[in-house]
Amino acid sequence: MELVERKSFDAPDEAGESYEKVHGDWIELMGQDVGRMTVQPGWTWTQHSAPVDGTERCERFHVKLFISGRFAVAYEDGTEVEFGPGDIAAIQPGHDAWVVGDEPVVYFSLGPLFKKAAGQA
Repeated sequence: MELVERKSFDAPDEAGESYEKVHGDWIELMGQDVGRMTVQPGWTWTQHSAPVDGTERCERFHVKLFISGRFAVAYEDGTEVEFGPGDIAAIQPGHDAWVVGDEPVVYFSLGPLFKKAAGQA
């Protein structure tokens, strides 16, 4: 068993579009998934991801570390949170989401990734 494994997003294991306006770079480290996601301005869960997933709201749990841009999530009960650079978030299923403003959002995702969760792996 390896004690340490090192990889770089300069040479990801996989790369590609998860959804329209969403590009992901994926690395697997000792069986754990890490993704670097770039989401373009204008992306919304409802418009770009819901048709692919077939659900009204995102039904996945996420852990995200935001690097740049602004990103928001909302729930049917009125809960709404906006995230920015330096924020880390644990986001429960049942949310809507969108990019806030005109800057791309870059974040790292830990755990199940969009690509794999969307059945494209």
